[in-house]
Amino acid sequence: MSTYDPSSPEPEGGGQPPSDQRPPQPVPPANTPPPAPHGGGSPYDDTPPGAGPYQGTYGGSSDPYGTPGPTGGPGPSGAPGPSGPHNGGQYTPYQPPAYGDVPVAGMPPVGSWPSRILARLIDYVIIQVVAAVLVLPFTGFGSRNGWAGAVWLYYGLYLVYEGVMLARDGQTVGKKVMNVRVAMLADGSAPTGSAAWTRAAVFTLPAAICCGLWWLIDGVFGVFDKPFRQCVHDKAAKTVVVSTN
Repeated sequence: MSTYDPSSPEPEGGGQPPSDQRPPQPVPPANTPPPAPHGGGSPYDDTPPGAGPYQGTYGGSSDPYGTPGPTGGPGPSGAPGPSGPHNGGQYTPYQPPAYGDVPVAGMPPVGSWPSRILARLIDYVIIQVVAAVLVLPFTGFGSRNGWAGAVWLYYGLYLVYEGVMLARDGQTVGKKVMNVRVAMLADGSAPTGSAAWTRAAVFTLPAAICCGLWWLIDGVFGVFDKPFRQCVHDKAAKTVVVSTN
């Protein structure tokens, strides 16, 4: 027996029109997955076009070995890739800097040439006076032997003087007066014992052989050296002269 009340405003069937009066419903296409519930689904659903699953630009490339994508961004390892033709750049291979081309962080200014030359002159006068005082009691300067003895004594004293002073704190008396010091190029520390004696030997011994002409050659080399103005004795000891101001 039907319970439908003709006087009721609602149609028969619990509020739904008869099946023969309903409009046709769209049929979903085959193999369409059901919509994901709120807050669920794949983490890649909101990935923008051309980006990878981690929202990085490297995901746009199909190359798993780090070839940059269309934006020239970093590869999968996170390191920036070289600029490619897609962004108008040109690939430039990395070339590590040569030794001595990059200043040490926090390195003071390189000592000026006037300060370095005056420091050498001060040391020269000091050692010459000492050599003369030591030679004078044994021979006079009126003979050739007296002058030769003083010169050889000078070279020996200067070698010992510079080696000992530089190994202590990187400064001779002349360098202290002119506010410069010798430092290791690698880290700015005072010269090691081997570096101090190497520097003193390369500066002094060739001069003893060629009568001081070596100092001119050594100094001219430093004038053209860039960027640290290293003379030959600095190159040999891996040192640099810096300002203490």
